[in-house]
Amino acid sequence: MNNVLITGGTGFVGRHLIPELLAESWHVEVLTRDAAKARNTLPAGATAIESLSSASAPQAVINLAGENLAAGRWTAARKREIRESRLSITRDLVDFIGRCETRPEVLISGSAVGFYGARGDDVLAEGEPAGDEFQSQLCADWEAEAARARDEHGVRVCFIRTGIVLGANEGALAQMVTPFKFGLGGPFGSGRQYMPWIHVRDEVGAIRFLMDHTRCNGPYNLTAPNPVTNRVFTRTLARVLHRPSFAWVPGPALKAMVGEMAHLLLTGQRAVPRALESAGYTFEYRELKAALNDLVGR
Repeated sequence: MNNVLITGGTGFVGRHLIPELLAESWHVEVLTRDAAKARNTLPAGATAIESLSSASAPQAVINLAGENLAAGRWTAARKREIRESRLSITRDLVDFIGRCETRPEVLISGSAVGFYGARGDDVLAEGEPAGDEFQSQLCADWEAEAARARDEHGVRVCFIRTGIVLGANEGALAQMVTPFKFGLGGPFGSGRQYMPWIHVRDEVGAIRFLMDHTRCNGPYNLTAPNPVTNRVFTRTLARVLHRPSFAWVPGPALKAMVGEMAHLLLTGQRAVPRALESAGYTFEYRELKAALNDLVGR
């Protein structure tokens, strides 16, 4: 039986990924700060551990841990927490990999399309450079920490630059749906900013693809092939929910409500999964309307 070690396994993506791995006879260990609490969330068959010293020798390591960027205002202290939550666990994982007598075959480490920064209408494939904003430098440093597993220990490393993951009752989509149900949905700011979305089934499918295909390494945009603007997204969601989308949140009002974090909502990335499709991955949901119909359609 193959062993896989996962951080962030109790989060949105992890909760969808782990059942897929268990169904394929992987032995899943989830590194968590509270094993007792995690056991109430994890499916039967997954093992919660609180220390890397308890981990079995893994064939694969999947690093999904990190504080939610949208969980609060970006104060100086909050930014430090966001950075440290990603860099410290990644540093610990790479050090753990170095101590393994038999190295894992692959490290799949989280990142985000925020790597590219605010780039307007530019089409962003994996070869584009990092931006100079907070989230851009965070992603670049996060990837650099994970790259040590390749550079120092010869392990294949894939960086997953994830977009907005859409799920039925959780994640960003669940927060978007609520105002639409009350007829208060609509675009943010100009509405021209791109939203690089991905259905959670393709997020999980892409991670599994990268695990299995040994020629895959380096950065991969985990986004659907057809990103849309915020205005198109909100109109499409309104049609699927059969609700109006007349409301509009001006940029200054959003900044007053959530502070610097509003930058994430008022800018975006027209990211495309060029490397993933070139490697042979086939998306189940390429178009937004089909994805939303599957998740929240009536």
